[in-house]
Amino acid sequence: MNRPAVRDFALLVIRAVLGIVFVARGYQRWFELGMRRTAEDFAAIGVPQPTLSAYLAGFVELVGGAFLVIGLLTTIVASVLALLAVAATYFVHLSNGFFIADGGIEYTMVLAAALFVVIVFGPGRASLDGVLTRD
Repeated sequence: MNRPAVRDFALLVIRAVLGIVFVARGYQRWFELGMRRTAEDFAAIGVPQPTLSAYLAGFVELVGGAFLVIGLLTTIVASVLALLAVAATYFVHLSNGFFIADGGIEYTMVLAAALFVVIVFGPGRASLDGVLTRD
């Protein structure tokens, strides 16, 4: 069963949910915790270049998440966010096992897998990318 409208709706849902998650995380880094605290937290867990990494992660999450929601530059943004999720898995969560309750890789793996779906199938027609590329 190949129904383009259902596929486009599913892609809209996954993009919107992922985008909201990343916007919330980026907002938290910038405005609730603050970048100084985020950098300190990154340093404490051994993230390389913690200040640069904190600013980069916060920016990519906030702006990239917003771009996912509206479907702009979607595959590029999803690729960058997937790399961020893989980096978080490696630098932060890998040593804590699998389950998120223990700080493990469960959550970042789900994010990376969902972003992979967006990378492979694109943004769908219900996106700015879809509107801007229509013939």
